[in-house]
Amino acid sequence: MNYRLHIDANGHTDIGQVRSTNQDSLLLNNQENLFIVADGMGGHAGGEIASKLCVEYVDKFLKNELTTSIPKDQHPSTTLLSELANSVNFASSKIYEKALEEPSLKGMGTTATVLKIIDGHAYSAHVGDSRLYLLRKGFIYQVTHDHSLVNEQVRAGILSPEEAELHHLRNVITRSVGYQEEEDVDTNCFKLEDGDFMLMSSDGLHGKVSNKEITKSLKSNDLHSVNRLIDLANERGGDDNITVIVVKIQVLPE
Repeated sequence: MNYRLHIDANGHTDIGQVRSTNQDSLLLNNQENLFIVADGMGGHAGGEIASKLCVEYVDKFLKNELTTSIPKDQHPSTTLLSELANSVNFASSKIYEKALEEPSLKGMGTTATVLKIIDGHAYSAHVGDSRLYLLRKGFIYQVTHDHSLVNEQVRAGILSPEEAELHHLRNVITRSVGYQEEEDVDTNCFKLEDGDFMLMSSDGLHGKVSNKEITKSLKSNDLHSVNRLIDLANERGGDDNITVIVVKIQVLPE
């Protein structure tokens, strides 16, 4: 019997309870199995513009440049990983150019977490402190590393994870898309399994909701976790924009 990968996804972005604008952007492309979360920063308008440009140009680059004809036994593909990283840097160059054209936007930037599913494999590219999680067999894994000042101190053993959660500099990021023409982009690839969930979020969610709570919601609410988790973050103050995408993987008979 032959089997096929069935992919469902749901996503939403919310302004939260405090901010006057939503500087988060997302892409939910079920046809291309491409998903993006971008959390902008840089003045009243800059962050909103940066995140929208990021989503637009990553999508545009991958439509034009992505190589998908990779033999199935050659995953992870270094070519695909490189193209994903290039898509983020293409967006970075466009955001940087926009800021040069409009001095009021100087210094704007955005996080970028990109997920592309090809041949039963999850490929990701990442800059900043938005996140990609994998829930597999009841256990949650943070696939991405936060590019933040506090997380670097945690990884160096200077701060404990508990101290990091309360640190006054926890929102200071060390890499962003658009602040300069190119950025170091983390990439990853792993093979998907039946029953996997992936969750992508801006820090408006994971700054308010624990990994344990995310796990519980995914187990109980499936794709409806998107709205439940956003509601939970808002109930706890909603002091930032909140973006969530949930991707569900099933292996079904043909």
